[in-house]
This record gives sequence, structure tokens and C-alpha cells, in this order.
Amino acid sequence: MYLSMNGTLVGGRLKWLEFAELAAKTGYPGVDVSLEQAMREGLNSTRALLARLKLKPAVVGLPVEFRKDDGAFRESLKRLPEAAKFSAAIGCPRMTTWVMSSSEASKDEQRKVLKDRFTACAEILAKERIRFGLEFLGPVHLRKRFPHEFIYRMDEMLEFAKECGPNVGVLLDSWHWRHADGTVEDIVRAGKERIVHVQVADAPAGVPPEKIVDSERLMPGEGAIDWGAFFGALKRIGYVDGVSPEVFGRGLSTMLPEDGARLGYSYTMEVMKKAGAAG
Repeated sequence: MYLSMNGTLVGGRLKWLEFAELAAKTGYPGVDVSLEQAMREGLNSTRALLARLKLKPAVVGLPVEFRKDDGAFRESLKRLPEAAKFSAAIGCPRMTTWVMSSSEASKDEQRKVLKDRFTACAEILAKERIRFGLEFLGPVHLRKRFPHEFIYRMDEMLEFAKECGPNVGVLLDSWHWRHADGTVEDIVRAGKERIVHVQVADAPAGVPPEKIVDSERLMPGEGAIDWGAFFGALKRIGYVDGVSPEVFGRGLSTMLPEDGARLGYSYTMEVMKKAGAAG
């Protein structure tokens, strides 16, 4: 496993080139790639940048609008083949997105729409041997944002992912895993092939589920998550890809970007070392 720098650590304030430079400067072996900006820079420039900075491209986001009407989805899907080729060419065969845990439509209706759309995406990505990760969102307030609750547990998202294609799995975020009552067995059951990427943040102890706010997270090691169990399960299945600290709040937006980057690195590396998971 290796640390990858995520944009939340710098409050989303840096452009791709500055972001990559800072990741290397602050010691991250990997970087979450801003796909749209990197594609504007071009394939050769992006590959040269990553090589010069000795950074592993950990993950890219899905550039498809699947949350709106079918017309918007179909139009944006046209861009996916080019994005998939680019991602594969820079050595990043992992693409992810998050799935809201409530919706205006009923669960059955939402499931059908998203299954059709994610299957279409997965088929395109499979041509470039790219794995596709779906993130489940655990906190209660997100499950209740819209009238109908949707998938929010890891085990259910894993089953849904399998229905969408052999190259589809989950994006495992420790924050959502905690607030969806995830277990070590859930991680082991998913296995190496179905965990596409890992994000980490800690959760406060003693806060009732209905009081948890997704935008206020803690650095790994500051809260109640059992990191020995979490990383122990990842070690057990042989996970060797990126681990991105995704920490909303925590005062990061008012810190200097370099201070936020270093804070994320030091806290996350500490818990990984203690768990024997640092690469």
C-alpha cells in the first residue's frame, strides 16, 4: 500500500500541476489525478510529469454525468472512451465515483437506472482493462437527504457492483465504512479484486449517528476507528494500491496547502506504520 495525496488536504485550491508538484515535495509516493486537467495538459506531458516527480497515479474520477437525465448521461458517456485510453496510458487502471445513499426515485427504480448506466461505463472501461470503483456513503443525514434510502452498506454495494460487471468493485472509504457499520469481514469478503481504491479519514467517538456530518472529519488516528483492524484486513487480502486521506473540514481550507498536505501525510503514515501497512 502507498499514500496518495487527495485534493481535500489542500482545500481543492491547487491546479493539477501545482498539486502534483506539492505531492512529490511533501513525500507522497502517489497522487490522485485530476483527469480533466491532466487530459488538457496532454498524454506525453502527463507521463513526463509523473515520471519526473516519481509519482504513482493512484486513481481518477469517472467523467460521466450519471446523476441527471438519460440525455445528459448518454452525451457525457461519449467522452469516456478517450478518458479510459488516457487513464490506461498514464498507468492508472482505476476509476471511481460516489453513489448517493438516498434518491428521489424508489430504491428499485434507482437501482435499475444506475445498474444500466454503470454497466455501460464498465463495458467501455473493460476495453482498456480499467477497474471501476463505486463508493457507498454511510452517514445517516445522507441516507435521509432524499425521500428514498438507497445503497449505503459495503456488502450491498459489493453485490450491486458485481451485477454491473466483472471489472466493477467498491471504493472503500474508512469514514463511510464506519458509519455504515462496516466490518473486517466485509473487507475480506470483497477481496483484492473488488476493492479498487481506498480513502481514509477518522470519525469522532461518542457522537450519535444522527449528529454525524459528512463534511466534518478527523485525520486518521484522531478518532474512534480501529486502524489495526482496518489495515489488517487490507493486508490480509493483499491490497497493494493507493490509500488517499480524504478529510473534509478539520480547518484544511484555511491552512497553507503545504501544511494540509504534510498533516495528511504524517497522520496517515503514523496509523499505517502502527498497523504494519506502510509500503
